[in-house]
Amino acid sequence: MLIEVFYVPGCPNPQAAIDNIRSVLRSSSIAVPIQETVVTDELTANRLKFAGSPTVRIDGQDVEWNLQHSYGLACRLYSDGTGIPSLETLRKAVARAQ
Repeated sequence: MLIEVFYVPGCPNPQAAIDNIRSVLRSSSIAVPIQETVVTDELTANRLKFAGSPTVRIDGQDVEWNLQHSYGLACRLYSDGTGIPSLETLRKAVARAQ
């Protein structure tokens, strides 16, 4: 399982997202590393289809299905109105990847 977190420098939300991912992994008894990637320019954001900071992908799939189609250096809001994917969203994404 490949878990990736993409974020822009200065965004306040990546660490909280990583903490939630670790919590879900621990509760599922899964030990995999989390790959962190800093996105610093628009060209890279577009190439990575970066939907905002933080973007969490498991095995290349965004953890949230209602993904926007605009890309760039910005903060991201998830469907629950927060800047991080919910524990439930992460649990479902991890379960799909297993």
